[in-house]
Amino acid sequence: MKRSNILLSMLAIFMIMATMTAFAQEPVELRITWYDDGSEGAVLRDLLDQFEAENPDIRVVVDTVAYQVILEQLPVQVEAGEAPDMARVTDFAAYRGNYLDLTSLVEDPAYWEENFPAAVTEALRDGDEDTGLYGFPNQFTVSAPYINRTLFEQAGIEVPSDSSDEVTWAEWTEAATAVAEATETDYAIAVDRSGHRLAGPLFSQGAVLFNEDGTITVDTPGFRAMSQQLIDWHTNDVTPAEIWVGSGGTYAAGADYFINGQLVMYMSGSWQVGRFTNDIGDAFDWDVVPNPTGDGGSTGMPGGTVMVAFNQTEHPAEVARVMDYLASVDAMREFTERTLFIPGHLGLGELAFQSENPLAQAALADFASEVPKLSAQAYQLQYGGQAFAINNPIRDRLTQAITGELSLDEAIERIQQDIDDALAAAAAS
Repeated sequence: MKRSNILLSMLAIFMIMATMTAFAQEPVELRITWYDDGSEGAVLRDLLDQFEAENPDIRVVVDTVAYQVILEQLPVQVEAGEAPDMARVTDFAAYRGNYLDLTSLVEDPAYWEENFPAAVTEALRDGDEDTGLYGFPNQFTVSAPYINRTLFEQAGIEVPSDSSDEVTWAEWTEAATAVAEATETDYAIAVDRSGHRLAGPLFSQGAVLFNEDGTITVDTPGFRAMSQQLIDWHTNDVTPAEIWVGSGGTYAAGADYFINGQLVMYMSGSWQVGRFTNDIGDAFDWDVVPNPTGDGGSTGMPGGTVMVAFNQTEHPAEVARVMDYLASVDAMREFTERTLFIPGHLGLGELAFQSENPLAQAALADFASEVPKLSAQAYQLQYGGQAFAINNPIRDRLTQAITGELSLDEAIERIQQDIDDALAAAAAS
């Protein structure tokens, strides 16, 4: 072989080897589908930057989408075999059978079992025989009402919960309406267009969805009472119609009305603390008040988001390293303290929430005090695997009752049928 050919061959081999080495050094790219309530996406990015600095063989891309995309499009992607490597989800049951079992992949499975609530861990599993580890709660939430305390002060009207531990929804409605009228505020009271958000008031009023024999009954006096209260808010124009009527049939929040000082009382939850701290600033004083009391007690709804991994990933070992890192004490503490969330981790100890706003500190303490009051019905709804089959019909059919398309009797009948159909379909699949 001529010398020139030998040199060319050696050069070609060198180039191939160099290319292979370059490819070998390319980091594995993983993707997380994520949504934001406030600033938590920025905190996640900071944590992942720290992870990548220590793990240069992995690059994590965060695809931030609207919450509605998580609810409606992510399940379709997963079903079509196009799941991301990881995601932040709230509908735990929707993806059962598609989660990546991390048990043999994470450094210490016992750590995961011991440091996260069993109810959440079990909610991800597919039946009693399933013992897998599929994700962890990166935040815990509790629903309860916020009030614009400044408006109460301007109206010269006492905040009802300042002098009584048991205030009903009717009493709060009367007080908030009086404040709105005295201060010429646009609206008195609102609740997010969400079956989850309305469930706390429903249970407090005495609704009992879950029967001892495993059946579900919608039509109870408590359910009727709170549903009628919601309808009356709209009939009397004390709530923004845009939330329940003008949202195009999807989830809708009333946070902007509260932030803009257009709303006296707002039923939402602990995930709003960070946003209110940032967006309200010192415009007015706000506060969290106990969940109103009724025949079912004083209960909000538990909730939160879970970081999960999907078994469609091409890089299970790398995914497990990211999940292990995000679930660690140090990462969870930083995420919790900076985002102003109630922690989903049971072993973080005392937290130093990174807010100079005393209203935020007080709100987080108030939400924590609501946790012991959560009812068994509330836990069953959230973690029993039937939440969306129940919550969505309640949301959608009550909207039809608000608009007059259905009577309350008809709406309740349709809700029951929708739930029965959804659960039957799930059982048959």
